[in-house]
Amino acid sequence: MADTNQRISDIVGSNDVVLFMKGTPLFPQCGFSSRAVAILDHCGVAYESVDVLQDMEIRQGIKAYSDWPTIPQLYVKGEFLGGSDIMTEMYEAGELQAMLEEKQVARAQA
Repeated sequence: MADTNQRISDIVGSNDVVLFMKGTPLFPQCGFSSRAVAILDHCGVAYESVDVLQDMEIRQGIKAYSDWPTIPQLYVKGEFLGGSDIMTEMYEAGELQAMLEEKQVARAQA
């Protein structure tokens, strides 16, 4: 498990925005992951995605790493924000966009 935690830590630490999700941004495998991708795409930021369905160690490890039971999970500049419900609330209130701007997250390439 320490090795998995290190792998997760490396991923989170080397990317401004990371979405641990089921599937990929082009082919999400659940509605919550699809909603999370749509929110990030609307925000126009560059992000890394990790398909937990392709790696069972990461799928279980991310839940322990964040102490959060569900997927997707969003990290911004190393900070765990939450799942799709929290993302949706923050986005609708304008808080997510403000945070991404404040933390100077890189914009997605057009």
